[in-house]
Amino acid sequence: MSAGSVSTGHAPAGAAPVGATEAGAAPPVEEFGTVHLVGIGGVGMSGLARLLLTRGLRVTGSELQPWPALADLRALGGTIHTSHAPSNLDGVDTVVYSSAIPADHVELVEARRRGLRLLHRSEALAAAMAGRRVIAVAGTHGKTTTTAMVALMLRQAGLDPSFFVGGEIIGPLGNAQHGTGAHFVVEADEHDRSFLRYRPYVAVVTNVDTDHLNNFGDLAGLTAAFEEFTDTVVPDGFVVTCADDDATRRIAARLRAAGRTVHTYGRAADADLRVIDLAGSATGVRYRAVLDGTPLGELALPVPGPHLAVNSAAAALVALRLGATPTAVAAALASFPGMRRRFEHKGTAGGVRVYDEYAYHPTSMAAALRTLRQIAGAGQLIVVFQPYRLYRTRQLGAELAATLSMADHALVLEVFAPGETRQPGEGGQTLTAAIDLPPDRKAFLAWQDVAAEVAARARPGDLVVTMGAPPISLLGDELLAALGGGR
Repeated sequence: MSAGSVSTGHAPAGAAPVGATEAGAAPPVEEFGTVHLVGIGGVGMSGLARLLLTRGLRVTGSELQPWPALADLRALGGTIHTSHAPSNLDGVDTVVYSSAIPADHVELVEARRRGLRLLHRSEALAAAMAGRRVIAVAGTHGKTTTTAMVALMLRQAGLDPSFFVGGEIIGPLGNAQHGTGAHFVVEADEHDRSFLRYRPYVAVVTNVDTDHLNNFGDLAGLTAAFEEFTDTVVPDGFVVTCADDDATRRIAARLRAAGRTVHTYGRAADADLRVIDLAGSATGVRYRAVLDGTPLGELALPVPGPHLAVNSAAAALVALRLGATPTAVAAALASFPGMRRRFEHKGTAGGVRVYDEYAYHPTSMAAALRTLRQIAGAGQLIVVFQPYRLYRTRQLGAELAATLSMADHALVLEVFAPGETRQPGEGGQTLTAAIDLPPDRKAFLAWQDVAAEVAARARPGDLVVTMGAPPISLLGDELLAALGGGR
């Protein structure tokens, strides 16, 4: 199967710009009427759809790919069209698009012709947050899991927040929910500067790492955008930053010099919430938490990965500063169900474990692969990687190749790059050639050849992980079938 859709990804050339509201400022959500989401299956758009549906709005959407979220949206009352067509807008009042949708998309063109209200996803989301105390979680890595953990901690504390996560919490909550409480927890995406639209009470910055240079030019430009994001915090609010990251330490120092309230977390000795005695295994992580010099006891997370433990400390610090008790924080972490595409165990077949992992940046990939290596034990670690975006593969190609060299076998697909133009000599084949593995332990493959290749290489006890761009998450069932069909 080859997968592609307009519903995911960063802004392609000619994309409708952020902030291009064409019928005035976004009204209150209650005045949206019937809402149509172009590319409703992508994780961000499906989350917004879920949020609007649980708030009682009528929602339709168009989608070309069979993303898993669509079944849940239909169950909630959403209408899903499996094509992009002008007729999909019949009876619609408001059309929402993401930065992945080109400006000449047939449904956007039709919406303008009909004079319908057009909103960027971030505008619609900002309208949904109006009147709530917003906790906006940003950062190059870790923001999805951190956002989910904050939401679950506040729910455990009885605060019933609304939330929007750029990933799916395993279980009934999914990636968004309308709550009755005063708080709204949102994953704030930096790639198209949409996180500058929010006016949060709390802003979290987990880290700043080289990425999205097509929009920001260099790391200094990206850092400046995060600084601007923290400046959007309302005067009586506060900022939470990681004490282990050089860039966020500089952001914290800048804010404190300006008289703003900043709280920090991490393994550093000067963090306000310190992570001490961090220990992990294939089944989870645990650590001792110390807040402002006072021990809070042990916090345990039933999912592997030291980096997830540090993310949990960020969430704990936010929740505690908002009034949650240490008991509520510990209970939420102990029952954390995990996230789809974050160390997600898809099944086991023929004695081979198959996981799915969203990481596509070298830093997050390396963290994930270290943990997956631990889970694999004596077995081989076989990575099936779909690069995400040509600009990223071009800018970080050497780092991506070095990271994939951590695997025992690296199988690479072509870059997922909707809206981008591939230049001669770039893409998945070039990346594969740069991986420092013997020729028989790496391969550049077409989608339809991956399952058979994995089955030929894998042995009982091995671990296979599909990693990277969104479409590769659809490959897991094919791999399980090729490996033996068991679960």
